[in-house]
Amino acid sequence: MTNQIDTKIIGKLADVLNKNSLSEIEYEDENCRIKIKGALCAAPIPAVHPYVQAPVAAPAQVAAEATTKNDEFAIDDYAKNPGSVKSPIVGVVYLSPDPTKPDYVNVGDSVKEGDIVCLIEAMKTFNPVKAHRSGTVTKILLESGDPVEYGESIMVIE
Repeated sequence: MTNQIDTKIIGKLADVLNKNSLSEIEYEDENCRIKIKGALCAAPIPAVHPYVQAPVAAPAQVAAEATTKNDEFAIDDYAKNPGSVKSPIVGVVYLSPDPTKPDYVNVGDSVKEGDIVCLIEAMKTFNPVKAHRSGTVTKILLESGDPVEYGESIMVIE
């Protein structure tokens, strides 16, 4: 009995392995057993697209509206105001706990230090923003659903 292997069979097995994206193939008859392993097949890796920051038009529009209403400050100037309530995180501001509920505060309302004045949604979590001082709400600079950046003024408490 001779142990001659037909190289044509090996070639055909390798073709079947490659054409069908198999990781291994095995063939056996009375005379021999052949097992061919291909390169490790990994799941296709999705293309990675570079992060592109979306344009932020809403704050610019709000700033334009603020200056056209004869306000004494532009929105950027409110950051300098000691009564400015600033966003602690990047997210979306909501002035009420629920669209069917009234806003936490309105212009003219008195608040105490620690009162919740709005919510900021970040990563599907609603984070309460509390008044940092007692006083009266004199300006609300953003509307519910507006995007907000870290440190951006949301409202002013005098």
